[in-house]
Amino acid sequence: MPGGDMSDLDKNRALVDWLRYQLRQAENRVRELEVKELQEQRARERARAEQSWKSQPKRSGETAMHRGGCGLYSAQLGFINRQEAIIAMNEPDIEACQIYKPETGLVDG
Repeated sequence: MPGGDMSDLDKNRALVDWLRYQLRQAENRVRELEVKELQEQRARERARAEQSWKSQPKRSGETAMHRGGCGLYSAQLGFINRQEAIIAMNEPDIEACQIYKPETGLVDG
C-alpha cells in the first residue's frame, strides 16, 4: 500500500460494512412505517366504529342497540349506518344501551 492507499480488499470490506449499515437503517425505517400504518388503520377503524351503531342479537331478553365503539357489546362486525339505526330504534323490541346512549347522534337537528 504505497502512499497510504487502501487495498481493494480493504475498500470492499469497508463497502460491505457501509452497505450493512444502510440495510439496517432501511429495515428500521420499514418497521417504523409498518407500525405507523397499523396505528393509522386502527384509528380509521375506531373512527368508523364511533360513527356507526350495532344491534346486539336477542338472546335472553331485549335486543339492545349500541354505539359502534361500545365495550358492552364488542362485536366488530355488523355495523349499521345512521339511517338503519334510526329505523331500528323505532322498533318496540329494541332497547338502547343505557351506558353509551346510542340515540346520541340519531336525533335530527
